[in-house]
Amino acid sequence: MTELTGSTASEVAALIARERRRSGTGMLGMVLTLVVATDERGHYDALRAANDAAMEHPCRVIAVIPRAPKEKPRLDAEVGTAQRGNPGENVVLRLYGHLGEHADSVVLPLLLPDAPVVVWWPGDAPKDPGASPLGRLAHRRVTDAAACARPGASLRERLGELTDGDTDLAWTRLTPWRALLAAALDEPFDTVTGATIAAARGNPSAVLLAGWLRAKLGVEPAAKVSRGPGITEVRLSSARGDLSLARPDGERATLTRPGQPDRRVALKRRTTADLLAEELRRLDADEVYAESLAAAFPEKVPG
Repeated sequence: MTELTGSTASEVAALIARERRRSGTGMLGMVLTLVVATDERGHYDALRAANDAAMEHPCRVIAVIPRAPKEKPRLDAEVGTAQRGNPGENVVLRLYGHLGEHADSVVLPLLLPDAPVVVWWPGDAPKDPGASPLGRLAHRRVTDAAACARPGASLRERLGELTDGDTDLAWTRLTPWRALLAAALDEPFDTVTGATIAAARGNPSAVLLAGWLRAKLGVEPAAKVSRGPGITEVRLSSARGDLSLARPDGERATLTRPGQPDRRVALKRRTTADLLAEELRRLDADEVYAESLAAAFPEKVPG
């Protein structure tokens, strides 16, 4: 990594170009710009996950780290190429003083031309990501309620300010659960009359899963607190018996259906890099997420 102290956005852009020429890499293989809005403590793990995800989606990764809001405004930068298998560039920006309030002005000249922009908040995120300075630059905005101090309250806030392109990794964690449950219900099964979700206390994915079941099946899921990790069981009730998908260890699950032998299925908890890579595959609005989030907090929906 090459460092600049007390720099400007134009100097950082020039350094990126020099580093690209020095390494012999080009921009043709990069498909997007991934902006990581993080802090000093979390930036190493966030960059690691971003670069692992970029093995599937080559991109320019820009980490934005506000520092010392009371200090004199200053921009420090680090630029490197080909980090952890990502053929694109890594740019770390440390914004001192009130410059941190204008991160969009610093980031804008560094975006790949004519390429989508994704902003990811691996920790606390703005109440309204779409209206935030960085969020306004993005086609897709990724938050993670599980990383917030109050996950449920964070999701509830998202509903009031939801914008096309917003999503949350708490929703992404549900993809294999939803796929297995949908496939099980595609086989002949009686009308679902009830549901129970067992999960660790405060798990935001369980909240969204309840919303999804409420929206798709018209049932009112009951919540059960388990020791985790994450969601440990989903049970759907019918007149002929219960369909259960149980994962007590975070690795493998057992699918139980009335009148059929139990099936063991892979349902391992995925890494942050895997979750982020999934979200980078789509840049359009996620209508099912919006529907499930609204159903998770029906009292917040107007009318």
